[in-house]
Amino acid sequence: MASNNELNELRNCKTDKELKKAFKKIASKFPDKYFPTKELKNLGYIRKLCQCGSYFWTVHEDREVCGDPACSGGFRVVIDNPSPIKLSYIDVWKKIVEVLEPRGYEPIKRYPCVARWNPTSEFTIASISAFQPYVITGEVEPPAKKLIIPQFCLRFNDIENVGITGSHCTGFVMIGQHAFVSPEEWDQGQLFMDMHDFIHEGVGLAKEEITIHEDSWAGGGSFGCSLEFFSRGVELFNQVYTMFEQTPEGPKELKLKVLDMGLGQERVAWFSQGTPNMYEATFPQVLKKLRKITKIDLDLELYNKFSKFSAYLNMDEVEDMDTAWQRVAKEININVKELKKKIMPMTALYSIAEHARSLLFAINDGKLPSNVGGGYNLRVIFRRAISFLDKFEWNIDIIDVCKWHAEELNELFPEISEHLDEIREILEVEKGKFYATKKKARKIIEKYLKKGEITTETLIELYDSNGISPDMVKKMAKKYNMKVKIPDNFYSLVVERHEKTEQIHATQKEIELDLEDIPETESLYYYDYTKISNQATVLKIVDNLVILDKTVAYPTSGGQLHDVGIINGQRFSDVFKQGNHIIHVLDNEPKFKEGDIVKVEVDEDWRTQLSQHHTATHIVNAVAQEVLGSHVNQAGAKKTLKNSHLDITHYEQISNENLMEIEKKANEIVDKDIDLKFSFMPRSEAEKQYGMSIYQGGAVPGKKIRIVEVPGLDVEACGGTHLNNTSETGYIHITKSQKIQDGIVRLTFTAGEASEKLKEKHERILNQLKSILNVERKYLVDRVEELFEKWKNLNKALKTGNVNEEDLELTSSKQFKGDVLSKL
Repeated sequence: MASNNELNELRNCKTDKELKKAFKKIASKFPDKYFPTKELKNLGYIRKLCQCGSYFWTVHEDREVCGDPACSGGFRVVIDNPSPIKLSYIDVWKKIVEVLEPRGYEPIKRYPCVARWNPTSEFTIASISAFQPYVITGEVEPPAKKLIIPQFCLRFNDIENVGITGSHCTGFVMIGQHAFVSPEEWDQGQLFMDMHDFIHEGVGLAKEEITIHEDSWAGGGSFGCSLEFFSRGVELFNQVYTMFEQTPEGPKELKLKVLDMGLGQERVAWFSQGTPNMYEATFPQVLKKLRKITKIDLDLELYNKFSKFSAYLNMDEVEDMDTAWQRVAKEININVKELKKKIMPMTALYSIAEHARSLLFAINDGKLPSNVGGGYNLRVIFRRAISFLDKFEWNIDIIDVCKWHAEELNELFPEISEHLDEIREILEVEKGKFYATKKKARKIIEKYLKKGEITTETLIELYDSNGISPDMVKKMAKKYNMKVKIPDNFYSLVVERHEKTEQIHATQKEIELDLEDIPETESLYYYDYTKISNQATVLKIVDNLVILDKTVAYPTSGGQLHDVGIINGQRFSDVFKQGNHIIHVLDNEPKFKEGDIVKVEVDEDWRTQLSQHHTATHIVNAVAQEVLGSHVNQAGAKKTLKNSHLDITHYEQISNENLMEIEKKANEIVDKDIDLKFSFMPRSEAEKQYGMSIYQGGAVPGKKIRIVEVPGLDVEACGGTHLNNTSETGYIHITKSQKIQDGIVRLTFTAGEASEKLKEKHERILNQLKSILNVERKYLVDRVEELFEKWKNLNKALKTGNVNEEDLELTSSKQFKGDVLSKL
């Protein structure tokens, strides 16, 4: 490796981008130290410098440019395809398993593309993301030291490129070749050879067809060098050798070295088949059905010419798209207007197919289209697809396209066929929202047009707030003799507005104490909520803040309110957590000192009520999923003494019938007298045994995680206090349901003593009503309705002066059976 002095030059790099650029220069100076040059030379490769400034390896002595399409003349995979082995989309995965499994790589199933376990990302954006952050940092054991995974990923930074360039997707499978090993086990040369052999044995490419680029990578405080494999202008994959971390003291060698190889399954299928673009190779059966309905034929001769230069239309790299289209048209000797007329319907068809696949995976894995966070990205691609259908007047149901994808991918991903009925219902609601806004669109657009110029900001505002497509604005503007310029990167600009997500229930304190030399607090509340006292040693006192070596007191976290109690007779009214230290907030300065042995006692009724509400939350969440569908996930929760509320992902208001069913089933679980199970498990073992749905409450830190199980119903990673048996929950009563934001519904409910108190309150109200109206309970509902109607009639009569006292008499005797107060 380079000397410490060389790497120390990197300590001043402030961003990942700066670090990547600076390390690339160092690696270029010392290729033998950072790249598997021994293996490259043994294979006959020669190191060269391209005109773009990048070093690359080739077996051709006379080659002067690297394999990037910008340097080597675009995509040339269609013309004289070099791959003798033709792999279908699914065959790509089968072939990599065939080549790498005998070499010690364990094939594992994909992780969800909705990354509930990751506090830094809503979606799984790369195969390595499945193991971030905890495997990468060494906190958690990987599923295997060497593995391969067909990971479906979602990225939304290139929406406009989808369908145009032929090589962009919002959803794609990144096949990961990963290794998580110690420096002693690290064998960069062999890791390189494993993938080089796959290209040769699996795809059938000769060395003469391969160009290998030197590069570097940096992210999340780690960095390393990388090699990119190109052929005929197509980047097939790259290998990132993550070997260092950036620290305040400067770069250090990682204790766990990581291989991060990402291979686009779509790209390799496209390359081996030599199709005009990756869509034709990825979902051919879906496209066949779409062409049959739309009666659009692929002009293969034209598209083969177009595909070679379609990379020039990459919106990330082009300042003026009109000029870029003219360049492409000139290259293939056709009028630009004629080119667009023939190409754009096909690009629309590709976009519809591609977006439907991304929606299928995302919704199946638990994310709903909405106007918030990552859900907004799904709404954008859904509405982009629908807009294409409307523009070309195609009679296609996007839900059917999802179903066709599920059928075509069934062999590799059978799980995406399990919830098609739910996905249909969700997208039907989403489609209804789109067309409801579209009905109002004309008046809204006219209002803006009358104001004058339509700017990019106006277009974004109209789309963002009202769901009005820019094409619709442009079409109406013509009637006003106004020109509207739609930015080429319009959808990317829209998505930028929704990149930040909000945490619904913050539970962390802003106080920060210096506890570096203080041992961590042992938590005694995990296994038995009835343990309400303990002896402890005082480790540190800061004013009225007390840290003990162990405590039964629960700190505010996970949406659950803290315990209250006394330490040596002195009351504490707050408890919070800083890292793994638990801090008690006394009402007054303590009379004891550091080093003393003290007694901690928590309020038993307080603890019991919070435990009832927390266990009830798990029960209600699981039952809601059973009643409403598998798309339901916890989006937030808060447990207090008065009640608990649970925020769940759902696409519409919950009907009264469904609310009653949820309450009924929840109380059936209570009555079943089920013993809860608690265990601490290594994170990797828990994920393998129970799946990623254990992260209902969001990301949970730590090498070991606490698993709370209601056998036969629910399993979650959770650190809260819980009852020992469901029967201790008492009656669960749902008091309210409200839509708090798009795609999120809040259920408010009580359990145990809180339900009893609420029942007593309701009884008092009913008795007061009985007394006021002078009737038995069974007549209350109709009598109150009669009172309301006669009150309205009285107001009308007072205006005319024609009041008849006999008309005001309450005479209703209709009986009501059921919960009287809920009806009122």
